[in-house]
Amino acid sequence: MDITHKLAVRLRDLRNERGLSLEVLAERSQVSRSNISLIERGESSPTAVVLDKLASALGVSLATLFENRAAPAEAPSPLARGAKQSVWTDPASGYTRRQLSPPLPSPIQLVEVHFPAGQRVAYESPQRDSNWYQQIWMIEGAMQITVGDDCWSLCAGDCLAMQLDRPIIYVNSTAQAARYLVSLATLVFVAPKENR
Repeated sequence: MDITHKLAVRLRDLRNERGLSLEVLAERSQVSRSNISLIERGESSPTAVVLDKLASALGVSLATLFENRAAPAEAPSPLARGAKQSVWTDPASGYTRRQLSPPLPSPIQLVEVHFPAGQRVAYESPQRDSNWYQQIWMIEGAMQITVGDDCWSLCAGDCLAMQLDRPIIYVNSTAQAARYLVSLATLVFVAPKENR
């Protein structure tokens, strides 16, 4: 199954798990019902911005849409072989993301990104249901990343931490492609037990 069909199945499964109709997801995400329907049927290759809107409306991270889920009869593996990792290219910017994390449930997700020279991607990143945190470690090249009102210039070796609760803009204004690792984690608050 190619990545477009994997995305279609994953999006439809997440929407159904939450009991959302196409109309409700369209309203929450500000993505048209017809566009969502095309994506769920594997007839449209959505942009990163559209996928981010859908993920936010579903209360999940963008990386969750690309998770490699084990078949229901199989136990999830703690190993993700390189040849089986999902690779997706944003049709608007040409940036490529590889889902590194295995299908084993985990609060941490790892993604490798190749970001072309001269490209820009802007995520609205509205408030999500969970507390999502992300770190970006630059491996090659340089990027400018704006988080809310703060702008950061990253070079190889730099690492930036952020909470995904504000708009984020990724820009590669150089003549060289950039490559970086994204580590994404969710923090779920658990109230401490009272001493008796």
